[in-house]
Amino acid sequence: MATSTYPLTALARTTDPTAMLRRFLGLDAVVTAGNGAAYAAVSGPLGDFLGVDSGLLLGLGAGLVLYGIGVAFLAARKSPPPFAVQAVVEVNAVWAVLSVVALVAWLSPSTAGAVWIPLQAATVGGFAALQYAALRAVRAGRQGLPRP
Repeated sequence: MATSTYPLTALARTTDPTAMLRRFLGLDAVVTAGNGAAYAAVSGPLGDFLGVDSGLLLGLGAGLVLYGIGVAFLAARKSPPPFAVQAVVEVNAVWAVLSVVALVAWLSPSTAGAVWIPLQAATVGGFAALQYAALRAVRAGRQGLPRP
């Protein structure tokens, strides 16, 4: 596999599509679980700072920690199941879209929250895009393998 075949190789620091996928999943897991832990641990002060209900942050935080653990489990697998990775990609994409919708339709955040929410949505959307591209590379590699 040539380096030029997968432009994400420089970012992932590998030309192996499975390793690339596992690294993007691992980074997602760390960021998601860390973000969730912060939301849960300091939901009151963080809610005040972002202008978001602390109960909402507490619930989101607990969910994000659990989700991050699930994504970490996939990242730890030698060969993450494609259907599970596809689910992560889709959940991340939905999260990114719903974050923007919530900002526009439901939330009335502070200035900090109005900056943080789209940045978070862009980060999660970026994870979805990276994971999707790596998953496509894994699938393309598997298609080229000889069948037993």
